[in-house]
Amino acid sequence: MAKHDSFIQDKVETIDQESLQEPPLYKVLLHNDDYTTMDFVVMVLQTVFHKDTDEATRIMLNVHHQGVGIAGIYTREIGETKVAIVHRMAKRNQFPLRCSLEKDS
Repeated sequence: MAKHDSFIQDKVETIDQESLQEPPLYKVLLHNDDYTTMDFVVMVLQTVFHKDTDEATRIMLNVHHQGVGIAGIYTREIGETKVAIVHRMAKRNQFPLRCSLEKDS
């Protein structure tokens, strides 16, 4: 490889490394309501968000006592997909469970 080619290769690698940025992350939030059962919320956390029973129960209790709980933190596209899945599952099971996306700070 010629000296000139090596310089160009080094320059390309430097530009690539500098231009890479992590995508912004978003919190997927579950919101409390008076009708959705605790068991359903735990099941959603286990199936959609892959939480174990202990963590799912802890998050469900946050939702119940504080009005909201963080189900997970994801890129926007993954978070939007999970919100849609939760809404579809809730509707199918006749629960008004709300799920939203909030930019992580």
